[in-house]
Amino acid sequence: MTLSHKMAPSILAADYADFASELQRIEAAGAEYVHIDIMDGQFVPNISFGAGVVASMRRHSKLVFDCHLMVVDPERYVTAFAQAGADIMTVHTEATSHIHGALQKIKAAGMRAGVVINPGTPVTALEPLLGLVDQVLIMTVNPGFGGQAFIPECLAKVKAVARLRKQHGLDFDIEVDGGVDQHTIKACADAGANVFVAGSYLFKAQDLTAQLQTLRKALDD
Repeated sequence: MTLSHKMAPSILAADYADFASELQRIEAAGAEYVHIDIMDGQFVPNISFGAGVVASMRRHSKLVFDCHLMVVDPERYVTAFAQAGADIMTVHTEATSHIHGALQKIKAAGMRAGVVINPGTPVTALEPLLGLVDQVLIMTVNPGFGGQAFIPECLAKVKAVARLRKQHGLDFDIEVDGGVDQHTIKACADAGANVFVAGSYLFKAQDLTAQLQTLRKALDD
């Protein structure tokens, strides 16, 4: 099974004062998704924004909204993000005592369900959930802040999840988030990932389209 590659620029690295223009830049660059990090200052030591901001963004873009909730008890926010226009809601195994129920609630709300593990969490935490999800996100940095260095040991987790996907005949996407650039993206793809979140690497460049193309080229090399 070969799943198509999808680029998911992280708007966390964009200009917060002009999300409408930044969304237009992401769309013009040819990205398939926009990755939206939601942080509550409790699960991670940072605060970003909530469902109201996502609803405002939705009016300016037809991109797939890939909402990654780094919040305690994310099941409390399923309805709000569904109403805000999220297409994918991805939640951490570490953030709730009821991860299976949270994923069921996401699906029932009409969104695609994703599950995330941090670098310190074993793949075994995902195994009971794989038949329920549309996307598995392997964090390749510790969550909470952009601009961190890629943790190469996380590639083994990507490979393990890809093996489980094949073994059970499942078709979920495997996403990687953290330190993705022209040097690391190919290793992630070779391990089995097909959705790539990039923030600082893309937005530090004046020409977002050209920078995104360097990632696509690296996948082809």
